[in-house]
Amino acid sequence: MAKTAVVAIGGNSLILDKDKREVKHQWDAVRETSDHIASMIEQDWNVVITHGNGPQVGFILRRNELAAHEVHTTPLDIIVADTQGSIGYMIQQSLTNALRHKGINRKILAMTTQIVVDRHDPAFTNPTKPIGGFMEEAQAREFEKDGWQVVEDAGRGWRRVIASPKPLEIIELIAIRTMVRMGYILVSCGGGGIPVVRNDQGELRGVAAVIDKDRASALLAHQIAADIFIISTGVEKVAINFNTPQQQDLSSMTLAQARQYMSEGHFAEGSMKPKIEAVIDFVANGGPQALITSPMSLARALRGETGTWITPS
Repeated sequence: MAKTAVVAIGGNSLILDKDKREVKHQWDAVRETSDHIASMIEQDWNVVITHGNGPQVGFILRRNELAAHEVHTTPLDIIVADTQGSIGYMIQQSLTNALRHKGINRKILAMTTQIVVDRHDPAFTNPTKPIGGFMEEAQAREFEKDGWQVVEDAGRGWRRVIASPKPLEIIELIAIRTMVRMGYILVSCGGGGIPVVRNDQGELRGVAAVIDKDRASALLAHQIAADIFIISTGVEKVAINFNTPQQQDLSSMTLAQARQYMSEGHFAEGSMKPKIEAVIDFVANGGPQALITSPMSLARALRGETGTWITPS
C-alpha cells in the first residue's frame, strides 16, 4: 500500500530569480518542482501538496494599490483564494505533464481550502507574518504611511507584516481524506489556507490575516495521518551556526535536539524557524518523521541520501 506524504513548497520557490518574477518564469519554477514531485510519485508515494503564496499576494496587493482609482480593491481572504486557484492550476498542469512523461496516469485536484482561526487570537493585535515581495527599506517605509507595519526579514529585505493566527480546523478535511483514499494527488491548504472565523451565529467569515503555510501543512499532515511531512525549501539540509565559520549541516535531529537548537537561537524568524516549529508540531503530535530539503533533492532524500530528517527519538 502506498504511503502518504504531505509536501509543503514555498511561495518564494516559485520565483527563482528576483529579477525574473513574471508569470512565465513562475511557470518554469513550478515545472521544475513538479518534476521532482513526480519522481516521488514514481517511488509509489501518495502526495498532498501545499504551497506558499507570499510574493504572489504581494503582487496582487500592489495591483490593488495601482488600480484603486479605477476599480475596487480586494480583501486579503479573497487574495488568498485567488492564489490558491492560480498556483493550484499551475501545479495541476505541470505535475500532470511531468507524470505523463513518466508514463504515470494519476488524477490531480487543486482544492480551495478554508482554515478556521480564533477571532480572539492575540496575533491580531501583534502582526508578525511577512507578506508580499521584498523591498528596500525606503520603499517599505512608504507603506507605513498607509497603515501597514513593516519589518526586515531575515536579511533578505523589507516586507509588510500582518496577523498570523494559529490554524485550528480545516473545513474541507473530510473531502481531503476522501480524495486521498481514492488515490487523487491533492493540492490543498494553499498559502496556509483561507483564514476564516466563526461569528456569533456560527457562520464562517473571512478575515484579514495570513496563516503560516508550514503550520497549516503540519496540521494537515497530522489530521490525515501522513507517513511523512516534507518541507521543500531553499537548502538541501538544515544548519546550525548558519552562515558562520562554525556552520554545521544536519542530516538528522531528534525532537529533543530540534527543540534545543531552536531555544539556542539557531533558526531565524521568518526563515528556518517556522519550518522547525512546524516539524516539531507534527512529530510531537505523533507524526512518524519529517524531512526538510530542497526541491531538487527530494528523490535522493527519500532514499536516505540527503536532507535533514526529524524523528521522535
